[in-house]
Amino acid sequence: MAKAESTGKKPASNASKVLASTTATKTEKSVAASALAQTKSTKVTSAAVASKAAKVLDDPKASKAAKSAAASALTQAAPAKKAAVKKK
Repeated sequence: MAKAESTGKKPASNASKVLASTTATKTEKSVAASALAQTKSTKVTSAAVASKAAKVLDDPKASKAAKSAAASALTQAAPAKKAAVKKK
């Protein structure tokens, strides 16, 4: 289980700005919506949204607000499950 965290005021404000932006991509808006949904909540970011958040963080064209929202969403992602190692 992930740590019990929620989106803070500044990342939530940034997520709101991304959602209102006419230049933000679908991916940025999806990640921002996830971060905003986790305000005052202990919900966990899904693997799909975590993947999108990582892409936003890697995107040099993404705004600071989008990257802030992505970082917040990624912080609240469930830890990756380790693949089972088969014994011979």
